[in-house]
Order: sequence, then C-alpha cells, then structure tokens
Amino acid sequence: MPYFRPNTNAIPPVVKNLIIINALMLLATYILGVRGIDLGSILGLHYIESPDFKPYQLVTHMFMHSGIMHLVFNMFALWMFGRVLENVWGPKRFFIFYFVTGLGAAVFYTMVNFVEFHYFASKMLPETVQMVMNQGAEILNQGKNFSDPLAGRLNLILNVPTVGASGAVFGILLGFGMLFPNTELMLLFPPIPIKAKYFVMGYGAIELFSGIANTGDNIAHFAHLGGMLFGFILIKYWNKKTTNFY
Repeated sequence: MPYFRPNTNAIPPVVKNLIIINALMLLATYILGVRGIDLGSILGLHYIESPDFKPYQLVTHMFMHSGIMHLVFNMFALWMFGRVLENVWGPKRFFIFYFVTGLGAAVFYTMVNFVEFHYFASKMLPETVQMVMNQGAEILNQGKNFSDPLAGRLNLILNVPTVGASGAVFGILLGFGMLFPNTELMLLFPPIPIKAKYFVMGYGAIELFSGIANTGDNIAHFAHLGGMLFGFILIKYWNKKTTNFY
C-alpha cells in the first residue's frame, strides 16, 4: 500500500471528536485560569516522584495544551495524517493506536526523566537537591529558576508538567510513514516534496538529536520518540497477527 489519495470531504469520527475535546479543554484552561485554577498543572503529566503526580495524568495530559499555537499544530497534524489512518484502519483500531502511542510516549518520557533526575541529583550536594524540592515550585511561579544549571534542570523536571497530544501525533506520523512510505509530502520550509518515509526518518533523527543535546527548548523530544517507538511496535505486532496488514 505505497500510495494514498485522501478523501477530503469528511473527517472520520475519532479524529473529529479528539479535535473537539482538545479544543474544549484549552478553552476550559483559559476560563478556569481566570478564576485561579491551573488546569494544566492539575491534568498535565508531572514527574513521577513529584507530590503533584497522579496516575490519571498519564491520560489527561494528552488533552491539554500550552496555548493556541501548540493546539493548532498538533490538531492539524492529527487531521492531516490521523484521518488517513482512521479511514484505513477503522475507528476502533485507530482509537487503540492513538491511546497506545500517547500512553507509550508518556511512559517512555517518564523513564527518561527518572534517569535524568537521579543523574543530575547524583552530581549535586544533598542539601542542594533538598532546596530544589522545597523551593523549586515557588521560584518557578515567580518566573525564575536556579542559576546553577544542574539545579535549574532538576527543578524543571520536578515542577513543570508535560502537556500535549504530541506523543500520540508522532505515533500517527510514524504510522503514516510505515503504511504509505512513498506518498509525497510538500514541505513548507523549504517548499520541496519529500517521500513520507524520509520525512519520518528525518523528523525522528531531529527529535533524537534534540533530546540528547538537551537544547533547552522546553519541548518533550523523548515523548515524541516514545510515541514513534510504541507506534512502530504496535504496527509490527498487528502486521504479525494480520495478513498483509501493511
């Protein structure tokens, strides 16, 4: 199944409802924010050893976004690639794929954060680590952070929740690239065509480099990679169980 001509006349039900829910959650974030309720902190995914971590955040963070542009980029990608996969797989299988990749991204990102947190903590004095744990959230609320790079990084891991559907969206991107590897996509910058398989591999390489380089751009690169990894595993599993799955 190397090529696909999308049906642009309708948005399939799962994609449509996911877009609606995500948009409504951002609206609720703004409305409740005016009343002093930080919905992003309540439903965003906190570091697993943070006192603010709750298991339900593994799911709810996928419906939260940091702003309009964050939402628009994710929902555009969900619409562009997700509707293709849902039309091919059907609503049930696409729904499973979306949540498996989103949850997988959260688990993978949490594991990476756990390793990072304890690595940085091992390089610091115990009293400094305790200071971060006791004072870090209040300092971030003031729009500041610790001047020490290790303490600052530790504070971001501990007290900044992760939000967004990006993990699931990157899983969808990976799925599209696997099912339709030779479909040509038109890049915006530069405006040149590129086959889906090369686009996915290039994007994955950029995310891996950015995650390892720790560029400080406040983007959960390893969550993106986790979504792609779990998407790859699930598609391979389905392909093994179903003849000519892709």
